[in-house]
Amino acid sequence: MHAAHWFLVSPHPAVPVRVVLLAGPSGSGKSSLAAASGLPVLSLDDFYKDADDPTLPLVAGQGPQRDIDWDSPLSWDRARALTAIGELCRTRSADVPVYSIAESTRTGTETLTLDRTTPLFIAEGIFAADIVESCRELGVLADALCLRGRPSTTFRRRLLRDLREGRKSVPFLLRRGFRLMRSERAIVQRQAALGAYPCGREEALGRLAAAACARGPVGAAVRERGSEPAAS
Repeated sequence: MHAAHWFLVSPHPAVPVRVVLLAGPSGSGKSSLAAASGLPVLSLDDFYKDADDPTLPLVAGQGPQRDIDWDSPLSWDRARALTAIGELCRTRSADVPVYSIAESTRTGTETLTLDRTTPLFIAEGIFAADIVESCRELGVLADALCLRGRPSTTFRRRLLRDLREGRKSVPFLLRRGFRLMRSERAIVQRQAALGAYPCGREEALGRLAAAACARGPVGAAVRERGSEPAAS
């Protein structure tokens, strides 16, 4: 065959929808940024494991009553999250769990359906960077961002949010908050090494807008509540 006729064949078929992965430390403003973007949003927090899951990791270096390490990727169902993202990109619809952070358990499921004109959605959460390479290999990745800011600001925003929503006990929130503030720069560095581009809010909004323009007009997403989980 003449060189002029050579062409590359993708190992994955073209998908109608692609995903922007929005990572960043807890409390960095991911959810509010995603809402402000106008794009459909998949919350990766809904893929946390239940509190009675025996595979949950514990925080190192504490006494006999160690806290569950909800900031470890091992506390999260990576495979189920990737399956949902893949289904949304291929079919525009996926069944996703509904998770209560305050109760540390799934409370049901819902069907997330993207409008047929939607070319792009956001999947946001503290573990979004952990699936950058997998989404790239699947051929569904549009962009990957790591939202960053001042650790003191992140600490304050996170604590106020968690207290307002009653996410966990006050002692737990304080222990976790100070631990995360001390390690925030390392968290951002890790997520950047995994392929998420570190940036502030305005730059992130600009990149989201550019990705949306490149893919075409954005429609809405519809959530339909599904069944409650069976009692164990």
